[in-house]
Amino acid sequence: MHTHALPRRAPRRLLSPTLALALPLLLACAPNGDDKPVIGLITKTESNPFFVKMKEGAEQAAAAQGATLIAAAGRSDGDNAGQVTAIENLMAAGAKAILISASDSKAIVPAIAKARAAGILVIALDSPTDPVVATDALFATDNFKAGQLIGAYAKARLGATPAKIATLDLIPGHPTGAQRHNGFLNGFGLPSYDKARNELAQPPEVVCMTDAMGDQAKGQTAMENCLQAHPDINVVYAVNEPSAAGAFNALQKAGKEKGVVIVSVDGGCRGVQNVLDGALTATAQQYPLRMAELGVEAAMAFIKSGKKASGYVDTGVQLIAKDSVASVASLGADKALALCWGDK
Repeated sequence: MHTHALPRRAPRRLLSPTLALALPLLLACAPNGDDKPVIGLITKTESNPFFVKMKEGAEQAAAAQGATLIAAAGRSDGDNAGQVTAIENLMAAGAKAILISASDSKAIVPAIAKARAAGILVIALDSPTDPVVATDALFATDNFKAGQLIGAYAKARLGATPAKIATLDLIPGHPTGAQRHNGFLNGFGLPSYDKARNELAQPPEVVCMTDAMGDQAKGQTAMENCLQAHPDINVVYAVNEPSAAGAFNALQKAGKEKGVVIVSVDGGCRGVQNVLDGALTATAQQYPLRMAELGVEAAMAFIKSGKKASGYVDTGVQLIAKDSVASVASLGADKALALCWGDK
């Protein structure tokens, strides 16, 4: 955890063991009289390359603007309790603003409400809360648009062949997963729900719909199960690139990897490399560093002037493909490597 200093007038509240252990380091790094404003960043995990890049962007932006960034994360995706503790710790540390990518969009809302009631600006990054207005603002990829891009591309690549689709989704009721899924269907030209509905549509062309939780191993198991029931699947939508990699492994194991269009969302370096290598047909690239930079800028504007960011800010998305199609604008995978994050 990259940290600097706590304000001298931090409220005296009990801290969790995690932050309590960090206090000596925080204080040791502080020059005498350091009154830098504190901005908190809470991500879903510390290991996901997407959130590693988000943290990197937040650290760089905070340092450039003379703020102290305190970063925290859940133990794993879905760890709401860990994120609640992180909010409490940041309040105790005197944070003026908190940037958060919520693991549980509904369960985190009461903790966020407490922070906002205490006068703290709270901005959601990447994942909206449910309801979206539980935070002051949302800086994120348009996940419905990301789905539309890969859906339209998959349809163009499949051509006139009747679609038999497997979807490897996130978890039930998660807005990001629902928006990507329904956006994909919309882009493919199939009936879907709009971006405000956190349920997954399943038209007849979707012959297998299952949750892979964004995990490669679970993605492989899910795809193996789909292939057992429907060996003629010719399109795979995966909610992110790790689950897409698992799907490819299952298809390769079954000797079917060359006959299936696989599309996903993320734009991490490994995913982009998989596009170049042919293990992924296309992906939609999002920009976590940009989310973090904009979040820190908004936090500093609030700290300096009291002006609160509000509403939704689109942080951009591009289709990434090795082989372009005339109907959908795309960026070449070789160029996308300069914009990606994580290891190849």
